Amino acid sequence: MPPQRYRLQALLVIKEREKNRAATLLARAIIALQEARKKEKELIEEKEKIIKKWHAARTEMRREMDRGAVVGEGNVHVNYLRKLKEDEEKKQKEIDEQHEVVLEAEEAVVSARKDYIEAAKEHQVMMKHKELWQKKVKEELSKKEEREFDELGNTIHQLKKWKGEKSAFTL
Repeated sequence: MPPQRYRLQALLVIKEREKNRAATLLARAIIALQEARKKEKELIEEKEKIIKKWHAARTEMRREMDRGAVVGEGNVHVNYLRKLKEDEEKKQKEIDEQHEVVLEAEEAVVSARKDYIEAAKEHQVMMKHKELWQKKVKEELSKKEEREFDELGNTIHQLKKWKGEKSAFTL
């Protein structure tokens, strides 16, 4: 008798594929979150550089004004400082936008993690069902073999009794 085939094997394969797909999506979401955080950190560092330039330019302007620089040169410095402030505000806006991207990426990771956990649970349930089914099939096979051996033993006993042979186990 050929071994029985698990009837729900196709469903088990589907659950395994769903689990693998969810794992891939989770990995991609984590990578996207890491990249978003890295970009946010780079933007913050760029803003800090702009602020340092602004402070350095302001110090340089004061030095030149203290030495008695011409008014026209002062306007150049003021325009440069104004441009640095605009750059700082623009960078802050980029940082705020990137922070929103980071928050969305964090939500995507949470969602992907939930999906993966659910898919893993479903796959685990199917695996457990298959194990229990295999155990049940083995028990049924064992019981069937036991019944067949009992019948065989009874048949041999009846044959010996019919022929008049004595059992080897009697005194």
